Formats: sequence, C-alpha cells, structure tokens
Amino acid sequence: MPFEGPSIHPELHLVHRIGWLRAAVLGANDGIVSVASILVGVAASGVDHRAVVVAGLAGLVAGAMSMAAGEYVSVSSQSDTERADLAREKAELEIHWDDELEELAVIYERRGLDPQTARAVARQLMEKDALGAHARDELGITEVSSANPIQAALTSALTFVVGATPPLLAAWLVSGPAAVPVITAVTLVVLAVLGALGAWTGGAPLWKGAGRVLVWGALAMAVTAGVGALFGTVVG
Repeated sequence: MPFEGPSIHPELHLVHRIGWLRAAVLGANDGIVSVASILVGVAASGVDHRAVVVAGLAGLVAGAMSMAAGEYVSVSSQSDTERADLAREKAELEIHWDDELEELAVIYERRGLDPQTARAVARQLMEKDALGAHARDELGITEVSSANPIQAALTSALTFVVGATPPLLAAWLVSGPAAVPVITAVTLVVLAVLGALGAWTGGAPLWKGAGRVLVWGALAMAVTAGVGALFGTVVG
C-alpha cells in the first residue's frame, strides 16, 4: 500500500481577508455615514426636496472619488516603503550574509528557540529564500499584509457608492417633515447590517460590529442635523 503522507488537519483562517475587508468596510461605512449626514443636515435646514437630493448625490460622487484617491495614495505609499525596505535588505544580504544570519537567529531565539536550533532554522530558511525569511520575520512584510493600491481604491469607491445608495434613495422617495426620520431610520438599519456583515466576514461577534457603527453613525447624523437646523434657523 503506497504511503500517502500525513493527513493535514484543515483550518479556516480569516486573516487573508484583511486587505480587501478593511477597504470594503471603510468605504461602505463612510458612504452611509457621510452621505446620510449630509442629507439629514441639509434636510434639517429646511431647504426644498430637490436641494436635499442634489446635495446627497454630490456627496456620493465626491466621496467615492475621495475614497478611491485616498486609498490609492495611502496603499501606494505603503507599497513604496515596503519595496524600499526590501531593496535595502537585499543589499545587506549580499554584503553582510553572516551578520544577517545572526540577526535572524537572534529573532528566533527571542521567540523561544534555543541558540543552536535558532541558528539552524535561520540557516535553512536563508538557504531556501533569504530575502523572504528576512522580509517576513525581520520586517514583518508578508504576502497577506501587502495590499494592492488599485484593488484598494476600486473597492473603497465601489463600496462607498453601495453604502451611500440606501439613504440617498430614502431622501429621493420621501420629502417634507418625514424626510429626516426616514433617512435616519434607513441609515441605522443599513449600518447595523453592515457592521454585522463585516464582523461575520472577519469572524468577530456580530453585536460588537453592529454596535460600534451604530453609535458613530447616530452621533454623526445627530451633529449634522443640529448644525443644519441651526443654520436654517439663522439664515431663515
């Protein structure tokens, strides 16, 4: 009977989702809160229905572009820093191989290996992929943590639009005194769903994810509604 090797116990880890999940949750949450806050604030000022909808639509477009640009610049800067560190580490490996070997061994010693084992592990890893070993264990750069600027930008912009759409639709369909409470209710429901969905995707408790976005979303709308009402009263 041929030897098939040891069976591997399957494990489900969610850390590989961090890159896109962060951008998606941030984009959707920002879309809901910022556009809903604009709508509530403008509606509370007493302007006509058309002005409320136009303000919300402008907030959606501007916010989506801002999120895309911000994520692209942020992640690109991170990628540039990582590439510079890797280039520097590659040069060090070419010139100071033994010193880099000792440096890696010390890292493993601090993690609990005895000096002899730490040095043996460091040597074996460096013989296979020296730059990869130092990138992972010295610099903390892994394939999981590295993000794609284009992916992050598109994800943030798309999820911003998706998040901003429900409160904007509510503002478009409802006018007059009912606009503010309806927009607020729709926004809070969508925020709760988003928070729970983000928590579920990341393997965290649903109530915690829903609760934190609800608190901040309600606070943002309350503040902008107060500002809008005050501004409308002063101007009127």
